[in-house]
Amino acid sequence: MARKKQEPEKKKKINTDGIMGLVGSTTEQAITETLESNYMPYAMSVIVSRAIPEIDGFKPSHRKLLYTMYKMGLLNGGRTKSANIVGQTMRLNPHGDAAIYETMVRLAKGNETLLHPFVDSKGNFGKVYSRDMAYAAARYTEAKLDGICAEIFKDIDSDTVDMVDNYDATMKEPALLPTTFPNVLVSANQGIAVGMASNICSFNLKEVCDTAIALMNNPDHDILETLPGPDFSTGAQLLFDEATTREIYNTGRGSFKLRAKWHYVKEGNLIEITEIPYSTATEVIMDKVAELIKNGKIKEIADMRDETDLGGLKLTIDLKRGVEPDKLMQKLFRLTPLQDSFACNFNVLIAGMPKVMGVGEILEEWTAWRTDCVKRRIFFQIGKKEERLHLLKGLERILLDIDKAIRVIRETEQESEVIPNLMIEFGIDEIQANYVAEIKLRNINKEYILKQTRAIDDLEREIDSLRGTLNSSRRLKSVIIKELQTVSDKFGKPRKTEIVYETQESVVEDEEEPIPDYPVTVFVSREGYLKKITAQSLRMSGEQKFKEGDTLAFSKESSNRCEILVFTDKQQCYKSRLSDFDDGKASQLGDYLPQKLGFDPDEKVVQVILAGDYKGFILFFFENGKVARVPLSAYETKTNRRKLTGAYSDKSPLVSVMALDEDVQVALYSTDGRAAIFSTAQLLPKTTRNTQGVAVMTLKKKAVLRDAALLENSGIVNQSRYRTKTIPSAGAVLKEEDSPEKQQMFEV
Repeated sequence: MARKKQEPEKKKKINTDGIMGLVGSTTEQAITETLESNYMPYAMSVIVSRAIPEIDGFKPSHRKLLYTMYKMGLLNGGRTKSANIVGQTMRLNPHGDAAIYETMVRLAKGNETLLHPFVDSKGNFGKVYSRDMAYAAARYTEAKLDGICAEIFKDIDSDTVDMVDNYDATMKEPALLPTTFPNVLVSANQGIAVGMASNICSFNLKEVCDTAIALMNNPDHDILETLPGPDFSTGAQLLFDEATTREIYNTGRGSFKLRAKWHYVKEGNLIEITEIPYSTATEVIMDKVAELIKNGKIKEIADMRDETDLGGLKLTIDLKRGVEPDKLMQKLFRLTPLQDSFACNFNVLIAGMPKVMGVGEILEEWTAWRTDCVKRRIFFQIGKKEERLHLLKGLERILLDIDKAIRVIRETEQESEVIPNLMIEFGIDEIQANYVAEIKLRNINKEYILKQTRAIDDLEREIDSLRGTLNSSRRLKSVIIKELQTVSDKFGKPRKTEIVYETQESVVEDEEEPIPDYPVTVFVSREGYLKKITAQSLRMSGEQKFKEGDTLAFSKESSNRCEILVFTDKQQCYKSRLSDFDDGKASQLGDYLPQKLGFDPDEKVVQVILAGDYKGFILFFFENGKVARVPLSAYETKTNRRKLTGAYSDKSPLVSVMALDEDVQVALYSTDGRAAIFSTAQLLPKTTRNTQGVAVMTLKKKAVLRDAALLENSGIVNQSRYRTKTIPSAGAVLKEEDSPEKQQMFEV
């Protein structure tokens, strides 16, 4: 009998989802669900756990560092190596030693970021006003807590704040630090979260305390009377504007104008700048002045150097003979970061939710939070005193018959029965009995016992007083006010930032030197070289010289005062004047635009447009067949902005750019051998620079728009074949006799 063929055993299917090198499964999910399950938790984590300060004025990284130093005994002890502190802090902050040390640098006295630094530092911690002054490694510096931290950690061991688990639940850390003053307004703080940011300027400690006290006594108090403006660690001058200041105080948003402090040294004919705005750096100022000198905008300066040393910041400007210092400084204030703005965004976490508040609202929130801290401290104190009182009352009962207590203890056969027997004989509880039983033999004399029990009355009065404070808003307010006054008296300092009122501000106006106006011819090469040649020089010139491999892109007659727009492949537009370029000759290469205008790395020129009077419009042609019509006036600015981002749409690669004064006909060419002719009058103008435009040419799959040209320059013979009255249009297949010549890279 034939045997039945045995079927091969089926192999068990192995799930390979998520295994590197193997194909996993794909699960479709609505974008809303993805945002809810993935993006939102991440965003909230950054907002709550990293970037935005809370009502105590600290971000989590600050709080973890300072608390670690407090637990290390660095409030009253000597300094220790910063590397040691960083290592200890990693028990609370797992983000790495570099991030922790950078946090310490910002809080250190040596860095001068804060008006009241929390870290007493030794060694090189860099300077906030210097971009390039790097701080030393953690192994070379030392630190401890500054004296003001006593007000930061006051009563932290009295249950004033919640203690929470650290990241691995191995130890506890404070959720907030019980600051006795509104540190949220005293310490400058900046943070960038997901979809929001925070930028809080610093205010003078004494002024903040006075304002908080005034608001507690009178909620209608005018904040400007006690808080005239911010105070920065770098000093400088605050250009006071009452309307702007009140707006910031009410809304938490706005900008303060800051100006550098300087003085003229007649003996050396030089200017010394000793304080600069908090929002800039010495290198930024030096670079900007050097750029202005190179471009011929400033001709009064013979030399400028950074003479900053251990004595502090100092920028020295050597003047040419006959230069008026006041007039020059007004010019520098207008053209350089020597006058800058601090943009305020008072975004603070309140109960775990970000909230932008004005100064008054912040102080109100801080007062409410501080009141809660004081209440918790009083509860803690009452609890401790009641425990002591309870023990002493048990001792008092023993006092009535000390001999009986001794006899009970001596006659008890088993040690475990001592406490129960004392409880029965004297009517006391177990806690009291344990306390009595643990008294040393030398302390059972009546003098000691009477001395201890005499404190019962004092404790009862103290508890009653504490309960009275707890139940009285007036007395609670008085406690907070007293603490504020103490902090103000002990740590208050004079203002560093001078307030310059409108009547005090220099009225010396710098009249711009008139720009000479004369006809010039502009030559632009394909690689981005620009030459400006006068009419006289052009008549005497020979053939135009270009770099090897480079050719002329376009030339056009204009005037020396004309503004130019340089569009790049990074959707940016650089603005300049022809007067910023030196008059050249045909034999010269000209100015290299990326270098002259300060392009970003790998940024290339796409188009150069002579703006003139900003009449007409610009056409942007994209590979997806869309064309954007933007008024030239959209690129006109009243300020000295030299760089416009989002100059055109980035949704599709750019093919061509045209600047036109009037409507014309344009020929479009696609990569699939089709062409279309349309009138620019069919395009509606868009007010926004980065508009995507409208579809003009319908493209087949994988086909893109490859070129655009003015009809008069296209060389198309059969124009009616490709002309369309409506857009978008697919156009028509291009005949051989209508094939265009290769278009120039730049068109005007």
